[in-house]
Amino acid sequence: MQWSQVLSDAGLSDREVNAVMVLSSKPSLKASELAKELGTTRLDAYNSLERLQSIGLVKTIADRPMRFSCPPIHDAVSHLINIRSEQLQKIQTGYETLKSSSPTQDQPQDDEADSTNPKFAVLKERTHIMNRIDKMASEASQALTLVLGKFGILHLCRGAALGSVNNAAERGIDVRVLAQLDRRTIRFFSQLHDDVEIRHTKDLEAQGAIMDSSETIQYLNMEENPVGRGKNDAALIVESEPFGISQRNLVDSIWDDAIPFAAASKRFTEDRIVDPLRVTLEGGSFLDRFREVLEIEEDLPEEDTPFNPDAFLASSGEINKARRKLSAGGVEEMSSFGINLADILRQVGTRIGEELAFSLRTIDGDIEFLNEMMDWWEHAGLGELSYGIDPEFHIKAMLVEDSGPPDSLPLHSLDGGIIEGALSARYRGKDGVNVRREQDVDGSLIYTLEMLE
Repeated sequence: MQWSQVLSDAGLSDREVNAVMVLSSKPSLKASELAKELGTTRLDAYNSLERLQSIGLVKTIADRPMRFSCPPIHDAVSHLINIRSEQLQKIQTGYETLKSSSPTQDQPQDDEADSTNPKFAVLKERTHIMNRIDKMASEASQALTLVLGKFGILHLCRGAALGSVNNAAERGIDVRVLAQLDRRTIRFFSQLHDDVEIRHTKDLEAQGAIMDSSETIQYLNMEENPVGRGKNDAALIVESEPFGISQRNLVDSIWDDAIPFAAASKRFTEDRIVDPLRVTLEGGSFLDRFREVLEIEEDLPEEDTPFNPDAFLASSGEINKARRKLSAGGVEEMSSFGINLADILRQVGTRIGEELAFSLRTIDGDIEFLNEMMDWWEHAGLGELSYGIDPEFHIKAMLVEDSGPPDSLPLHSLDGGIIEGALSARYRGKDGVNVRREQDVDGSLIYTLEMLE
């Protein structure tokens, strides 16, 4: 922690913090000199000096023109601590007096009904938001979910909230953290308790917290500088069970597709992509397809029907015959179930291409990247790659034709997926570049890198 952070936590504004930092390191300065040091106007400097003088932190040297001085930084902080201590002592004394002199009163009858009404408030400044998260972690009885975005782990680890979150996990609370991992912040996750479940997602950059589905924090504004003091941070806190449940359901839907920390972190710690690969299949009713394959023509009954042994034995023989035929058909028969091997292999190839591009990510030049990719492609014996600029910059792929039996794997789809995955990972979304795939007249595939406006 820096001195400027301590001064800010003691209640000084950013301008006052900067003024104290300058004056504590200079013997004495005129207001104009201080304004120059701060890069502000002399009027702003005077306003800050007036406030600092009123709390006894800055003194005026009897000279013409007036000069201003401040004690060394550690003495200045000590002075602010004494001021805050006196203020807290007065508050505590007043509270104890009022508490002892005021008779206990029964709550109004409508308080119970009022407790079911949603309540909300706006919290400003990161310190106050994190203090509320600290309180939520301490009071959680069942579950606590933290949505930390890309840099929220930094804010969590800089305050007391981290200890409360770890204590919650230690006492058996279901604590989950949904974050967007980043190379610069991944080491901070090691400060979380081992029982805290962490997952990575790119689908949610927001920050917030949900406690027992009854209390929710949603950030409304966050400073662009992730390591700043968060003076402009703002969050909405909502005490409403229906709202908390809806937010928890939203997080749950993202959580199911998020990547466990152990797998996601290897991208940053081992330079490898080992994220789970989710393959999609063609839609439709798989039950209907299965019934067609087994030649079951009867409709499913809508109610219980009497058992007929003769019909059961006759139908089972037909089904077994159809199943034996299906088993002898090889991989081609997988299409009967709506399983397109070409699509699956293309998706696997896309993942391989993404990993290839990730391995070559340190190569800055695009032409150099393509040259290395072509070398790898030809070394693997996957065909020929070339690139040209007419009519647009493109990559041409002559894939190796599948020459095996009809039921062999369609490996050309795998090869095409590798190219698409590598080019998309490298160029898609980068400086307005899109990857367009077309088939040439000679059967080769053309991947055009088109510039988007």
